[in-house]
Amino acid sequence: MFPMTPWTRRLLVANVVMFFVTGYSSELWFTLQLNPQRILAQPWMVFTAFTYMFLHAGLGHLFFNMLGLFFFGPRLESRLGTKGFLLLYFLSGLGGAAFSFLFARQYPVVGASAAVYGVLLGFAMYWPRERIYLWFVIPVEAWLIAALLVFGSLYAGMNPSAGSRTAHFAHLGGLVVGFLFLKWWEWSVGIAKREFQKRMRADSPSSGRMGARVALARWKGISIEGLHELNRGEVQRLLAKAEREGPAELTQAERDFMDRMSRT
Repeated sequence: MFPMTPWTRRLLVANVVMFFVTGYSSELWFTLQLNPQRILAQPWMVFTAFTYMFLHAGLGHLFFNMLGLFFFGPRLESRLGTKGFLLLYFLSGLGGAAFSFLFARQYPVVGASAAVYGVLLGFAMYWPRERIYLWFVIPVEAWLIAALLVFGSLYAGMNPSAGSRTAHFAHLGGLVVGFLFLKWWEWSVGIAKREFQKRMRADSPSSGRMGARVALARWKGISIEGLHELNRGEVQRLLAKAEREGPAELTQAERDFMDRMSRT
């Protein structure tokens, strides 16, 4: 089992504490639940799109949501970091609120399910082949669990059973918004990584006019006599190219190779 992480622990504690606090005050529980119809009449109640995530309809509801967070949260928090993990959790929860407002506003909503579904989706995206034991017995790969949740929530939302008040659209909203956030997160991380690599190349000794001269002089000082025949031929070829076209015309891999040979 992956070690418990700080924010997963805090979210677990917060949900449990709120369960017992609101259990002693039905008025507080009804005030903090998400009720789309009430928001239409009282727009200032929009804050319940956040507070509803910390309310649960019963001990079983709380137990299964926290069980999912307990098993899947720590590893994902370690992967995304504090900022990424909290954004995924709360944006998924807000996505659940938005989908409830748009598609099922006749029902009040409580629970961390949408946020936890976002966490489960993230786990399945990063570790799709990881086996999850349903009811602690049946092994199912994480990607299949996520797929079943998506289609199950969509089907149940479109075909609600008579009298059912399960927030299927909230679940679906958590999955959709969680997916979109993770795609954006990976894209932004990729952009940052590429920018970092670009700065590193710009700061390398072989970049810029002065840097090019220094790099060329260093490469000319490579003692080719002690090199392997293959390396010797490559050094001679790249040195000729650098003298003819300039060091900047070498690819990053070629410059790295020449720098490495100059240090041998």
